[in-house]
Amino acid sequence: MESSEQRVLQAVNASLIAGKSGWLVTIAATHGASPRPLGSLMWLEQGGAVWGSVSGGCIEDDLLEKLQAGQLATRACQLVEYGVSPEENERFGLPCGGRMKLLLEFLSPSKQSDIETLLKALSERQGIRRWVDLAGSSWQFETIDRGDDVQLTENSLRQDFGPRYQLLLIGANELARCIAEIATALEYRVLVCDPREERCQQWAVANTEIIQLMPDEAVMQFAADRYSAVITLTHDPRIDDMALMQALTHDLFYVGALGSVRTTEKRCARLLQLGLSDAQIARLHAPVGLSIGSKSAMEIAVAVMAELTALRRGKAEIVWRQSESSGINQS
Repeated sequence: MESSEQRVLQAVNASLIAGKSGWLVTIAATHGASPRPLGSLMWLEQGGAVWGSVSGGCIEDDLLEKLQAGQLATRACQLVEYGVSPEENERFGLPCGGRMKLLLEFLSPSKQSDIETLLKALSERQGIRRWVDLAGSSWQFETIDRGDDVQLTENSLRQDFGPRYQLLLIGANELARCIAEIATALEYRVLVCDPREERCQQWAVANTEIIQLMPDEAVMQFAADRYSAVITLTHDPRIDDMALMQALTHDLFYVGALGSVRTTEKRCARLLQLGLSDAQIARLHAPVGLSIGSKSAMEIAVAVMAELTALRRGKAEIVWRQSESSGINQS
């Protein structure tokens, strides 16, 4: 399953291949709270079909009304702003004080090659940035390592695209189930690795993939890029350390390990003896998750996914190492 943005781009591609035209709608700027993240996409065909969303539904309805009234530009880019007054906020279901600026780009079948460029990069798990000239509507592309940035200026839009984030969980247990359920709702591709056949046979979480491999092999095959995260959950050093030894040698988005502070100290000492450098070990997030007083498996899962979300959204300042008084029971 692809991310919501990839699904919109695939819908655009299918429409253009079929000879249809429409508007690619991008949340180009926001102020205050917004119902959808910056950079969210929607595709509005000339015939009125819609894929994706930029709000809870009210703005989509307004764009359809504008389409029917002939108010959408078919030549140049068009910027439409919502939430400029309290009345608009109420009408369009925007949070109090929230404003958003949408970029509407009319795309004809001649633009299909540009959409293919985006989709090809994402299918190869490569980050890509598009630059839109607002005056001429032309696109330019740039390969990037990783990013989620969207910047609107007077003359251009800069938008980063990346492949779907994937999360490799080592250990098919109850905590893995809880993390997987939250992660799939957040549009992660979730893979669960366990070398133990009976654990794999018992795994039954929808929209996830179970892998019966040795952990280091699973990391090499499925989670070795900057859009991947690896978390070890088995409490068995023979399994967890194999995954960490491999994961910490790659430039992954996140590497975490379940366990108490004391367990973490012992783990780091083992990894150092096994040949990892201090710099590599310092990249390990352990004990895993934010310190929110978690006790149950689902509470720990919330803490884990909160930490990943904070890092993805550029809020690293709220991610801290756990202390003896962390309140997260990972023993």
